[in-house]
Amino acid sequence: LMSSDVCKHCTHAGCLDVCPTGALFRTEFGTVVVQQDICNGCGYCVSGCPYGVIERREGDGRAWKCTLCYDRLRDGLEPACAKACPTDSIQFGVLDELRERAAQRVEDLHARGVTEARLYGEDPNDGVGGDGAFFLLLDEPEVYGLPPDPVVPTRDAPAMWRYAGIAASALVGIAVSAFAGRRR
Repeated sequence: LMSSDVCKHCTHAGCLDVCPTGALFRTEFGTVVVQQDICNGCGYCVSGCPYGVIERREGDGRAWKCTLCYDRLRDGLEPACAKACPTDSIQFGVLDELRERAAQRVEDLHARGVTEARLYGEDPNDGVGGDGAFFLLLDEPEVYGLPPDPVVPTRDAPAMWRYAGIAASALVGIAVSAFAGRRR
C-alpha cells in the first residue's frame, strides 16, 4: 500500500486559522501556501494541521509544505506531481469532476471484488470540509498514517471561548460578592 504524505489543501484549513502572521494564505486556486518571507517559525500551523504534513525547516524553523505547485498553476500548468506521475494515479483538475471519476473508480473496483476500496478526503461534510487532494484507499486510513476522521483543531474554539467567558464572569461575580459582603 502506498500513499502520498502531502498537504490535503483542506476546505477549512486549521493552519490558516492559527497562523499569527498571515504567512499562510488560500490562493485563487483554492490551495494553501506558506509565504516563506512572512513565516516567523512559530510552528502553530504544525499543530493546526489535522494531517501532520506541515514541517519546519532546520535552521530557521519556518514552515514548509506542498504548494500544489502554485507557480505552475499561475502559469496555466498542472502540478509537477500530476505531470510526472507515470501511472496517472495523481490527477489534477476540477474537484467535482475528479470526485465523479474517483467514485466511478471505486464502483469499478467494488464490481471486481475489491470491496475495501474507498475514497478518503472527498467528503465536504467531513471535519475539514473536504480536501483539495483526496485519495483512493484499499484499507483503513490508519494503515496509511491518516486520521480516520480528520478535524480542524480550531473547530471548537468558539465554544471554548464562550465557556471561558462564562467561567470568567462567574469568577468576577464571586469576587464582587466577596468584597461586597465584606463591607457590611
